[in-house]
Parts: sequence; structure tokens; C-alpha cells
Amino acid sequence: MQAGDLDRIVAIDAEVTGVRKTDYWYEMFHRYGTRGGRQRFFFVAEYDRGPEGFVIGEVRDWEFGEPPCGWVFGIAVRPEARLAGVAARLLDAMCAAFRSAGVTKVRTLIRRDNQLVLSFFRSQGMMAAPFIALELDTG
Repeated sequence: MQAGDLDRIVAIDAEVTGVRKTDYWYEMFHRYGTRGGRQRFFFVAEYDRGPEGFVIGEVRDWEFGEPPCGWVFGIAVRPEARLAGVAARLLDAMCAAFRSAGVTKVRTLIRRDNQLVLSFFRSQGMMAAPFIALELDTG
């Protein structure tokens, strides 16, 4: 991930989610792009026209009482670039980075109704994890 990719990353995310989150992505770049290291990763799929997709993840140690594990918390590909294997290559790169960090398990969280992303992760071999997400509305 390079600073010059940020505008395109913001645009890809906005195209996929319908929400433009410029400040969020600049913070993500500061946290993961410039200070990544051995446990934080921000990868971009670069092609002739520039970035076509991205993935962000990190190694989290002993979260929920579990040994170190890789977490993918952001992946997106321009709709026009889908079905070309871009997301699969991005996830492969993230998994390789996790393996280099000594991690053998990868997790993610997705909305139950996000069939596109759920289908993608399942096609990559991911299955239900032994956790249940709980939430509380404090408002």
C-alpha cells in the first residue's frame, strides 16, 4: 500500500459499500500502511489502471483466549474486476503474510446477509468458526 493509492482505495470502498469514508481510510493507511510491520498488513492489487482491490488484516494475539490468529477485516475489489481472481490473490497474499508471522489460523467476520462476501470466503475454504458474535445497543 502506497500513499498514492489512497484516493483509489477510498473510491473502491465507496463503490462497493455505497459510503465514502475518506477519513477512515486515511487512518487505516496510517495505522496499517505506514506502521505495518510483522503483524499488520495492507495489500493492494495493482494492475494497468492502478489499484483494483485491497485487503487489510492483522495478527491478534490471545484475543478471546485463543493463540495468535490472523484476522482479515477488509477486502474489496472493483465490481468490474470481479471474477478475475483478484480477491483470491489478495487473500492468498494475506495468508502468506500470516504464515510468515507464524500464524496458522485465519478468521474474519461478515454480515449474515452479505451473500457475495460470504460466498467468496467459503469458496476459499473458510468455514464457520467456533465463536458467536454478540452485541449490545448502548444507545
